[in-house]
Amino acid sequence: MRRRYILLLLYALAGCATPAGRPIPTPVAPRPSAPAPEPPAAAGPIRPPTASGDMVFDAWAADFYGRAVKAGVSPALLDRELAGLTPDPRVAALDTRQPEFSKPISDYVRGVVTDGRAAIGQAKRTEVPRLDGIEQTYGVPREILLGVWAMESGFGAIQGDFDVIRSMATLAAQGRRRQFAEDQLIAALKLIGSGEVTRAQLRGSWAGAMGQTQFIPTTFASTAVDGDGDGRRDIWGSSADALASAANLLKAGGWTPGQDWAREVTVPADFDFSQTEGPKLTPVQWGAMGVRRADGLPWSPANQDVPAQLSAPAGASGPLFLLFPNHFAIRKYNNSLAYALAVGLLADRFSGRGDLVRPWPQETALALVDRMTAQRALASLGFDPGAPDGVVGLNTRTALRAWQKARGLTADGYLSMDMVQKLKAEAGAS
Repeated sequence: MRRRYILLLLYALAGCATPAGRPIPTPVAPRPSAPAPEPPAAAGPIRPPTASGDMVFDAWAADFYGRAVKAGVSPALLDRELAGLTPDPRVAALDTRQPEFSKPISDYVRGVVTDGRAAIGQAKRTEVPRLDGIEQTYGVPREILLGVWAMESGFGAIQGDFDVIRSMATLAAQGRRRQFAEDQLIAALKLIGSGEVTRAQLRGSWAGAMGQTQFIPTTFASTAVDGDGDGRRDIWGSSADALASAANLLKAGGWTPGQDWAREVTVPADFDFSQTEGPKLTPVQWGAMGVRRADGLPWSPANQDVPAQLSAPAGASGPLFLLFPNHFAIRKYNNSLAYALAVGLLADRFSGRGDLVRPWPQETALALVDRMTAQRALASLGFDPGAPDGVVGLNTRTALRAWQKARGLTADGYLSMDMVQKLKAEAGAS
């Protein structure tokens, strides 16, 4: 009886804990739980596989590693290409070096537009294969392409021997041009990762320009083309690839077939030079102000209605040019007035045109301190040239023209030593 009573009591207690009609579950030993997944790594820098010993460079590399992975570069590729990487002291020195003296544009152009280079270019017009097809495909004259080729690498002879990966890493770590350098570095790494090029091929200038036509990695990735039909884009070893790629870049920059790049002009003695680097007017409109072609020929129908800008790169005493839109297409390649003039003048020489009617004057190189002093003087006199960095760019020339015009001087925006002295005297600068 006692045993039966205990069993009845246990069933009653169980009934209080379990809803009616549901069987009592049989106890089952718990399964061993699977190990909890590891939490994701905290966002932050990832250390590259090796350290250079340069604290600034290593800190940048550790930070860059994560950004590169996020941009689509594989960790395995980064591990391989960043292993043992050290900053290049040559690149660091070149990036921070600012020339003490500014080379006058006349010296620059005379130094590159030479009889010897003109003779080579004239021969290349017929020697280089596939130029006919490149001209037809892209609409850019061969003479312009040869001018670019001459300026960028001496017709392919001087391409640079810097390791582009190391150069871009060095520039990025220094910080002054970090975004540009990292963009180029990531583009170069992706080119390697795609199998299109090898690290050994990626050789160029200290600033990352590569091959016979000196493309930076992002431009190579977006614009380089196969000009010789072998299925590869080889701007290092194939002149056809290099020139076709340059033509593609100029076409993308707005090159218009059939139009001139620029023409030398003359102006009346009383011409208002404050018009330089200003309005873009047609040759017919400029003609109403007395502007004429320096060779005395009429404007061709392809150019007479095209807006052009007047330029006096060496001041009122030097050669003057009407710059057509194709000039600015060249500047999409390299945004330098001197560079674009040199390319165009070389192209003219390659096609058999003679020298300029008005020769380049003899100019005096200005020291950095003189250029900065002139900029500070302009600012103190109420003519804003921008930051006093010693670079005589468009802002400085515009401010100088306004000051010259206000003082009754020839307002050509040309900073000569005479202008420096006048500015210093008026501003009381030392």
